[in-house]
Amino acid sequence: MVRKLLMPLVFLVACLWFSSCDLDDDTPNFYFTSLDVVDVDMPESFELNETYDIDVTYVRLDGCTYFEGFDVVKTGETDREVLVVGSRLTDENIGCTQVVEEVVATMQFHVIFTGEYHFRFYAGQDDNDNAIYLEYDVPVDGEANTD
Repeated sequence: MVRKLLMPLVFLVACLWFSSCDLDDDTPNFYFTSLDVVDVDMPESFELNETYDIDVTYVRLDGCTYFEGFDVVKTGETDREVLVVGSRLTDENIGCTQVVEEVVATMQFHVIFTGEYHFRFYAGQDDNDNAIYLEYDVPVDGEANTD
């Protein structure tokens, strides 16, 4: 709740401080984009009812691209497609560094089914504009701990 109230206040103070914000300008200054995954630190197995931190390495193309989160789509009972979502600033007055870097973000995943999970992480497009995925199969071991 406090965060929802604080963000507009911070924006307003920044606009007044820099005197360069036009509050009547409703043109978007960013767009959402997918970020290509290059590596995933996936466990060898899961335990039922446990939550895992999965480190996902993606490519950040420049200083005006920011990580926003993960879009995880359930395509089957234990099948998941994962997209790293970023935002890209479009304001021409901002100087963006042109450094390409690999960045790690952590995705939390809670195991609720037995069997084997199949993950597909979006890794970009090939030369024919077909989607490329990094794929991982992770078995679920036994029953959950009740300690």
